[in-house]
Amino acid sequence: MRRTWLTTLAVGAAAATLAATPVAATDVAQAAPTPPLSHAGRWITDASGRAVIVHGTNMVYKLPPYYPAKPGFGDDDAAFLARIGFNAVRVGIIWKALEPSPGHYNGAYIAQIATTVRTLARHGVLSLLDFHQDLYNERFQGEGTPDWAVRDGGLPNLPKAGFPNNYLANPALQHAFDQFWANAPGPGGVGLADRFAAAWAHVAAVFRRTPSVLGYELFNEPWPGTTWAPCAAPAGCPAFDVKLKGFYERVFARLRKVDRRTLVWYEPNVLFNGGPNTNLGPIGDQRAGFAFHDYCLSEPAAGPSVACTKSDDSVFCHAVARSAHTRDAVMETEFGATNDIPYLNEMIARADRFMVPWLEWAYCGCADPTTSGPGTKQAIVIDPSKPPVGSNLELPTLRALVEPYPKVIAGTPTGWSFTRASRTFRLRFSTTRTARRSRFRAGAVTEIAAPGLVYGGRYFVSVEGGYAISKRGASTLRIASCRNARTVTVTLRPGRGTAAACQGPKL
Repeated sequence: MRRTWLTTLAVGAAAATLAATPVAATDVAQAAPTPPLSHAGRWITDASGRAVIVHGTNMVYKLPPYYPAKPGFGDDDAAFLARIGFNAVRVGIIWKALEPSPGHYNGAYIAQIATTVRTLARHGVLSLLDFHQDLYNERFQGEGTPDWAVRDGGLPNLPKAGFPNNYLANPALQHAFDQFWANAPGPGGVGLADRFAAAWAHVAAVFRRTPSVLGYELFNEPWPGTTWAPCAAPAGCPAFDVKLKGFYERVFARLRKVDRRTLVWYEPNVLFNGGPNTNLGPIGDQRAGFAFHDYCLSEPAAGPSVACTKSDDSVFCHAVARSAHTRDAVMETEFGATNDIPYLNEMIARADRFMVPWLEWAYCGCADPTTSGPGTKQAIVIDPSKPPVGSNLELPTLRALVEPYPKVIAGTPTGWSFTRASRTFRLRFSTTRTARRSRFRAGAVTEIAAPGLVYGGRYFVSVEGGYAISKRGASTLRIASCRNARTVTVTLRPGRGTAAACQGPKL
């Protein structure tokens, strides 16, 4: 979803330097968390219990044949993402392509998705698999569900006002969503939601042993159908959220029959993105995560406003509060879709302040049929069929998104921040494990992205409670904790050299 449809609701280094920077294979290998991934409360964790933070983007291709490689996303793009410090991509799966006829799955399509996942993994980049939809189906000027899963009741398919306006005023589209949430019978008398759950089980059977999969995100931006209006109120809509919870329980139950390990991410209804709260009850799965989006209702062309700040803060507050209540993991899987640099800077700083992992929208415009503005407005790379260099980059957007951040933390984060004016990064964490009261042993390693686009391989590191063990100027800074350290503080700024609280093994 893009920001401007919520506005509708409110009223009714130089590129050449970046291209030349090599991808150090050792840095990429060091930066990858140790699988399998799990979580401890709000924190994604790796096999050793370290907290995992992701920064990345979305790669969802919404036109036939619906897979990322078609517009040209490939190995050079994965290498580019690793080079700028990103460690995750939300990879779109379109149900219509996966299940073109009821109960029959397209093996060639899922093989294409698997190829993209492997390509990303070769460069240390995780994949979040996302069943993506906007406006339900092409019939409503969107994408997502198969044609055979559309039950519009014969209602008028008007107005055809595109994305996002059809959500608000098209009775056929709203009825189709109502039927889907009600698990109305489709072909062969099988419920539509049951078909959807079975499709996810098929995907999970393919990827259940893939260590680079960050998880399964079940349904992009659930639209409430005809009952959408109450969901726009600040308190949200308990009645629809009961239906949504029942839908998620149905999908979780079917998926868990084939994959009990992989994280499964669920979203609130789409109106949550603008500030209203969610009333979803606890899902009750021990490996569940809450995935949310944030698109300000009133972001002006000139940059962030007070109204934006309040609504965006509400979205994050609601998400973090839900995680504290349910003990589910939390991650922001969409925001941005803009080249408004002040706004992007504010959004990134907010995510840092709330210590929330994120995936920005989007890697490319790629002729997106359900967006607002030209494709380059929401792109990092203009054309993925061409090398991600020079004029093919939206460099101001890229610079706004790329920053130092902790990739894996041997302990529990207590805060991090990046001051762009001085290029100063600060991280503080406890050596206590996220899952229990014991501490990591001395020498446990924390890994921090130190992108060349920010530092060009020249930075000074100051550490309290630990010491640097990576090579000088490495794009992944590795910090080992001192003996008996209860907290570790890392400061990164332009310059050269290190200052540490204890002496580690000689490199």
